[in-house]
Amino acid sequence: METKEEEVKETLDKHECNCKDKDKDKTCECKDKSKKKDKHHEEIKKLKEELASKDKEISELNDKIRYHQAELINYRKRKEEEVTNRLKYANQDLISELILILDNFERAIRLDDNDLSDELSKFLKGFKMMYASFDDVLKKYGLEEIEAEHKEFDPNTMDALMTDNDKDFKDGEVLEVLLKGYRLKDRVIRPASVRVNKLEEENNDNKDNNEEGEDINE
Repeated sequence: METKEEEVKETLDKHECNCKDKDKDKTCECKDKSKKKDKHHEEIKKLKEELASKDKEISELNDKIRYHQAELINYRKRKEEEVTNRLKYANQDLISELILILDNFERAIRLDDNDLSDELSKFLKGFKMMYASFDDVLKKYGLEEIEAEHKEFDPNTMDALMTDNDKDFKDGEVLEVLLKGYRLKDRVIRPASVRVNKLEEENNDNKDNNEEGEDINE
């Protein structure tokens, strides 16, 4: 029986190139096999590179698809929001015009001297009833008066047309509402025109006087 070493030697001999023992004019099969093997490796390498390039291209296309899908979703959301807002505030222009009529009702009612025996008071009694009904209808459609009197001035909901200096009230407090402001649902459609208390000038004068007094004492 052959030993393990002899089996290994026999196997190596079978794969050993014997081109040296052959005629020089004949093509060596070992070299041909080596060339084919190298060519095969090059083809595999080229295919791998092409595959990597295609994978990169596919990845870029997938990114573009995801980007356009996100853009489409955002576009739909914007459109849905626009439609919702249009429906929500569809009556804004009409209600803004009706507020002017509401103002006229209030001006007329303020003429009442509360003397019920007076002819004017009797006449304005009907105005008050119409005003109350009219106001209720507008409230049903989402109109809300902005509370401003004796509130802290809010530039988002108020316009300061006048200022005053009253020590009995806080600085920045609304002393008087000159023209009512309104919201339609959660949107300000007309800010309140107000007179605001402003004490800063007096405080600054006192501060300057105190500073001058300190300088003199020094």
